Amino acid sequence: MEAVTSPQPTPHVPIGRIPVLQLSPVVEGGRWPAKAAVGEVVPVEATVFREGHDAVGATAVLLAPDGTVHSAAPMTDVAPGLDRFRGFLQPDAPSDGAADWSFRVEAWSDPYGTWSHDAVIKFDAGQDVDLVLAEGRLLFERIVAPALQATRPAADAAALEAAARELADATRPPEARLAMAMTAAVKDALRRNPLRDLVTASAAYPLRVSRPLALAAAWYELFPRSEGATRGRGKAGKVGTGRSEGSWRSGTFATAAKRLPAIAEMGFDVVYLTPVHPIGTTFRKGRNNTLDPQPGDPGSPYAIGSPDGGHDAIHPDLGTEQDFRDFVAAARAEGLEVALDLALQCSPDHPWVTEHPEWFSVRADGTIAYAENPPKKYQDIYPLNFDRDPEGLSAEILRIVELWIDRGVTAFRVDNPHTKPLDFWEWLLSEVHAAHPEVIFLSEAFTRPAMMQTLARIGFHQSYTYFTWRNTKEEVEEYLQEVSGPQGSVLRPSFWPTTHDILPPYLQHGGVAGFAVRAVLAALGSPTWGIYSGYELVENVPRPGVEEQIDNEKYEFKPRDWSQADVIGVSTLLRRLNEIRRAHPALQQLRDLTVHPTTNDQVVAFSRRVRAEHLPAAGRPGATQDDVVLVVLNLDPWGTQESTVLLDLEALGLTRPDGVEDQAFFVAHDELSGATYPWGAHPYVRLDPREQVAHVLTIGLA
Repeated sequence: MEAVTSPQPTPHVPIGRIPVLQLSPVVEGGRWPAKAAVGEVVPVEATVFREGHDAVGATAVLLAPDGTVHSAAPMTDVAPGLDRFRGFLQPDAPSDGAADWSFRVEAWSDPYGTWSHDAVIKFDAGQDVDLVLAEGRLLFERIVAPALQATRPAADAAALEAAARELADATRPPEARLAMAMTAAVKDALRRNPLRDLVTASAAYPLRVSRPLALAAAWYELFPRSEGATRGRGKAGKVGTGRSEGSWRSGTFATAAKRLPAIAEMGFDVVYLTPVHPIGTTFRKGRNNTLDPQPGDPGSPYAIGSPDGGHDAIHPDLGTEQDFRDFVAAARAEGLEVALDLALQCSPDHPWVTEHPEWFSVRADGTIAYAENPPKKYQDIYPLNFDRDPEGLSAEILRIVELWIDRGVTAFRVDNPHTKPLDFWEWLLSEVHAAHPEVIFLSEAFTRPAMMQTLARIGFHQSYTYFTWRNTKEEVEEYLQEVSGPQGSVLRPSFWPTTHDILPPYLQHGGVAGFAVRAVLAALGSPTWGIYSGYELVENVPRPGVEEQIDNEKYEFKPRDWSQADVIGVSTLLRRLNEIRRAHPALQQLRDLTVHPTTNDQVVAFSRRVRAEHLPAAGRPGATQDDVVLVVLNLDPWGTQESTVLLDLEALGLTRPDGVEDQAFFVAHDELSGATYPWGAHPYVRLDPREQVAHVLTIGLA
């Protein structure tokens, strides 16, 4: 067996005076940074305890990239008896290419918590009352020490000074002196800025903070060659309709740019282009993935490379490099960023095949191996082999990525990254982050969980998910909770109802309402979502026997009649959903999602909430009310469904008034219909998919 060098194990770290264990979000012991975005509310948890019965507390501390303390937040015991504490941190700037943010947890003995707990018990039992008050007086002398008071808001400092004076006043009744030290104002002040003994800090763990678009964005996929594509006239001067009648002229970057205002008007943030490179002719695929291409069939843009160039080149039918730069400029003028498909594979005609045969696998007969998934064969695609010249191939791919960044691309949708080595991706993503930390990578890896999650760990900002195949109430609820739970600190989901490769059965049979249902679920179930061009037109006819559209755009030009989009109504819904997303910070967060039970297996309810103290100051100055959005959705695209929703009031930031059972005590405003409903803890809903598939509700006090 050949010699292999193992990494050294992590050295032993002493436990510390107050143990701080099982921190999160921590990825593989800090081997990779957990993910966050500017403005994201990051939940931090740790197990904190000590010997004996004295109270303990914990503080989450956020460290800026230069190692200085940026902010700190109190942590609350969220699992009494299990010693699990949780707090929330909120970074306000992205990591730079040189250093990441980090966080730690500080555990401490809580002298006020210990004294107040014992004082109540002893007062009730009539034990050591004078001694308890004397100890309280000494404790509050420490609490109101000038150095501590200087760090507190004026109201907090005043409340603590008043309690200290009352405890020290022996002329006052003992009960009054104790009560003054137990007020809500005192407890709140000490929650915000406590007296801490025996402070023990955990190690600091890395947090990669990306710009907001890495967490929350709406993507729109476009084949640029289809936008503006035209067909010549066939026999008798008629526009050709058959495969042999008339010839196609490709759309260009200039004609595709004409679609940008409509995409921006629907509220999308990113226009994602499928590959724009030259396409090979050897073993070119015809329409519907056939092996007999006809003259004029454009081939799959994923069969990259021809005598016109490879991954660094632009298909001549689309235009020039300047035309691409003009497209990027037009997109930016509409408030859109441009993402490009990064598909690391080649056609047999790619220049690399002759210039760098060492970048491919060679079979026993001397031929280059094409892609196979036996018994299927993909003769138009040559996979890359990263083991024969890893340094040379990796350097070339980095050059190509940087070239497209220079041309204006700010995000890459990476095709099938799970078929390339993970150490390559870790290296490439690190190199790009160091030089271009603003660039975002979306992983298109429909594969096993271990691979999907490891791709996220090593640097992919976002990932396609199995959302597309989660259809039943149980599946939807479970998946929403999965992606918004602890996994969300590593794998940031991107929900797509369809792609150019996938047309799921639900949408094949769900009609217009089915497309509306999945749009609501994608747009509001994940802070990042996307649609494939044509979703507005309810393109739902499958190729027989497979989960993809007939006349797949990968293999032909597909110009569309966009005038029908507003008639159908889906584009209007997309526009409104993106407006709601932009208006509500709760929908730009991933982690704080709650599923609410319903009494109907076809009705799903879930909410997102951002507390007032975490709301952005811009546009919400002095906000005192949480931002809460509640979604109630009918999964049945054909039938009216009725249900009672069993609301988790605490998750919504609501408290049922005393004496109120099911009576209305708050108002729910529907952001889709404009209607307002007086609701209680168990509201009734009725959703007719012919009129409205969902309520998207904001919560206010009655």
